[in-house]
Amino acid sequence: MHRCWMRALGLLLGFSGAAAHADDPCPGFKWNVTHERALYAGQAQALTAAQDARSAPQLAAERLYDISLLPQATLALRVPAGPKSSFEGAFAGFARLNIATAGPYRVSLDQPGWIDVVSEQGVIASSDFSGQHGCSAPHKVVQFELPAGGVLLQLTGITGAHVELTLTRAPAAP
Repeated sequence: MHRCWMRALGLLLGFSGAAAHADDPCPGFKWNVTHERALYAGQAQALTAAQDARSAPQLAAERLYDISLLPQATLALRVPAGPKSSFEGAFAGFARLNIATAGPYRVSLDQPGWIDVVSEQGVIASSDFSGQHGCSAPHKVVQFELPAGGVLLQLTGITGAHVELTLTRAPAAP
């Protein structure tokens, strides 16, 4: 009798776990984003994005930031905004990243938006991206192969005046 009760409890817990998993909008990323999700569960550091590249605040990897943005129309963008990121009322801003070790990194946002990274050699193309509608922790993750040293982060086409952002080192490919 005791085994039957334990089996029933296990099945019940299994079903409730499956139901909770089915309600989670965030498990559909093409990569494991457990690390990014853990950062989003923490306390965000508030800062204000810059209107120009020279005054851009410095971001560190492995932190969650709540970045106040500026009206996109007031910025002189380093990378022209694409048609999908150019709309009335869009927000934007600049920040700096200092990459200690070259390699694959991910920039994550809690909402839709465009992420451009610029080095001294020019625009760094993203190597991949993933996103999940209905998920905000994170919503969008873009991967870049970043060189060691300083790079400029340009955010455009954000609908809100704030965006939560993380920079994480991408795990090594299996």
